[in-house]
Amino acid sequence: MAISQKYGRTYHYPFSPGTTSDDRISHDYWPLISNIPQLVHTEKLDGENNCLSKLGVFARSHAAPTTSPWTESLRRYWQLIKHDLGNLEVFLENLYAVHSLEYTQLEHHFYVFAIREQDQWLSWEETKFYAAMLNLPTVPEIKVLPTPSNRTVFEQEVLSVVSGPGTFAPNDAATGKPATMEGLVTRNTASYPVTAFAENVFKYVRKGHVQTDEHWTRHWKRARLLNEGGTHVDTHQR
Repeated sequence: MAISQKYGRTYHYPFSPGTTSDDRISHDYWPLISNIPQLVHTEKLDGENNCLSKLGVFARSHAAPTTSPWTESLRRYWQLIKHDLGNLEVFLENLYAVHSLEYTQLEHHFYVFAIREQDQWLSWEETKFYAAMLNLPTVPEIKVLPTPSNRTVFEQEVLSVVSGPGTFAPNDAATGKPATMEGLVTRNTASYPVTAFAENVFKYVRKGHVQTDEHWTRHWKRARLLNEGGTHVDTHQR
């Protein structure tokens, strides 16, 4: 039995090519998005979904705190801030271990993408505020946009964005060749109830994003940072 609630499944756009057999697709996303006053596109990074809460550091499952070696520095950091979290649950992309993309311009290992407080997902501005208070970056913000009025234009814009390399210049981990960004997440910039998650968050994921021959955990390696020894959680002092 889980001791906390894990992050919900994010529904794919129907034009997202990176779906697998157990993924969910929001075929009726357009009426939902058309009712949201303001949206933000953020970059989807190729990492592990981790959560920091007063109960511990969790991976995708919230049955028990994680003890994986690639969360060791994150767990040390959690020891410093656990009493400050209160009811906040901070969800982040853990890029400490290389997955199917290896980023060549990575500035940090941990990027916050959402924060939950009890039965509410905080607004994007609140998410950025608390991330800054914790000295953690947020995932790259691509664009804040008003309610889209034209579905074709909206989809073309998404496809244009995801055709590029993104913020951190990824290479395919298997071949070493330059790759496109992992994907894009669109969310309501306002806060919304946990029960309304599927109506407020959508994603596009690149084709072949799980194409590595072996699962990354078997022979994982630490992702190098652009400025090794700089300000990141490994050497964080509070």
